[in-house]
Amino acid sequence: MAVKWTGGHSSPVLCLNASKEGLVASGAEGGDLVAWGEDGTPLGHMQFQGADDVTSVLFSNTCPSKLYASHGETISIMDVRSLKGSLDHFHVNEEEINCLSLNETENLLASADDSGAIKILDLENKKAIRSLKRHSNICSSVAFRPQRPQSLVSCGLDMQVMLWNLQKARPLWITNLQEDESEDMEGPPSPGQLLNPALAHSVSVASCGNIFSCGAEDGKVRIFRVMGVKCEQKLGFKGHTLGVSQVSFLPESYMLLTGGNDGKIMLWDVSSEVDKKQKSPTKHTHKRKTKRAAYAKQGGSTSASVTDEEDHGDVLPKLTLKHGEKVNWLLGTKIKGYQNILVADQTSCISLYPISEV
Repeated sequence: MAVKWTGGHSSPVLCLNASKEGLVASGAEGGDLVAWGEDGTPLGHMQFQGADDVTSVLFSNTCPSKLYASHGETISIMDVRSLKGSLDHFHVNEEEINCLSLNETENLLASADDSGAIKILDLENKKAIRSLKRHSNICSSVAFRPQRPQSLVSCGLDMQVMLWNLQKARPLWITNLQEDESEDMEGPPSPGQLLNPALAHSVSVASCGNIFSCGAEDGKVRIFRVMGVKCEQKLGFKGHTLGVSQVSFLPESYMLLTGGNDGKIMLWDVSSEVDKKQKSPTKHTHKRKTKRAAYAKQGGSTSASVTDEEDHGDVLPKLTLKHGEKVNWLLGTKIKGYQNILVADQTSCISLYPISEV
C-alpha cells in the first residue's frame, strides 16, 4: 500500500523533514544525507566526513532551500539545491545530537544531545547563547512553541518533560511521566508497567503553540496544555503495544500522527478533548477498554483513509497503518497538493502513505 522511495540510502533512514515547497530531506546512519523531489526521485546526495549518523534534518521556512542537519556533535547548514558541502557548521554540543528545532523567527536553533543538554544557537551572531541542563539522561527531543519564539518544550530518557523560557536558565515546569503514572494507578503496577518505563522519546507542539504531545516507551501518548508558566495533562491514551518512538502534529490542526516500535502508525484527532474547558474527573476506564477491545476485534483500519467514527470523549485512532517496521521518524506533509505521511524505519527506503481525507 505504501509507495517506497528507494535509491537514495544504503543504510537505515533515521530522520526526515519537508520544505514548504515540497522538497524532502532524509538523514541516515553513516553520515548519509539525501534530498528528494516530490515524485520520490533523489535529487542530491551528501556524505558527511567521520561517518557520524545524521540524526535530525530541518528546512528553513523563510528560505526553503536552506537545510540544517545534525551529525554527531556537529550542526551543518546547507543549500539543498547543491549538496556539495556545508555553507556553515557549528560544534556547540558535547555529545551526539538527537534533535533540532528552529524557533518561528528563525534566529534561534535548539539542539538536544546525549548528555541531556539543550544548546541554543544564535544564528545571527553564530554563537551559543544558552545551555539548558536539567535532564539527567539523554535529551531525545526538543521543540520550540509556534508563536512563542522564546519558549520550548523538551523530553528525555530520564522520563521527564520540561517547559522552558529562554529568559531563564531553569525550566519553568517539569513533570516525571513515571511518577505521574504511579499516582494515577489504583493498586500495584502490572509487570508490563515495570518492564516498560515511561522513557520519553518525542515531543511535538501543535500550531496554536499551547498544546503539545509526548510519546513514551510505555506505549502511551500524552497531550499537555500550557497554562502560563505551568502545564497540565489533558489526555493520555495507549494506542501502541510497544514504545511510542514518534509524535507529530499535522500543520494547523489537532490531528496527531504517532509511530511506534510495534510497527504501527496511527492518526488521532484530539481536538474534541483539548477544546474542553472543564472535564469531569471521573474515569471511564471500563468504557475505554471495552471500546478498544471492540476496535481491536475488528482489526483496526488498514487502509489509508480516515474513518468517521465518533468516539464520544474517548480517543480512538482515525487511522491505523500496519507499517510492519519500527518507526524512526514520521511526518505529515503535502506533496503535489495532497496530504501524505512520510515514514523512516529500519530499512534504507522511505515509505509514503497518502491520506485520502483529513
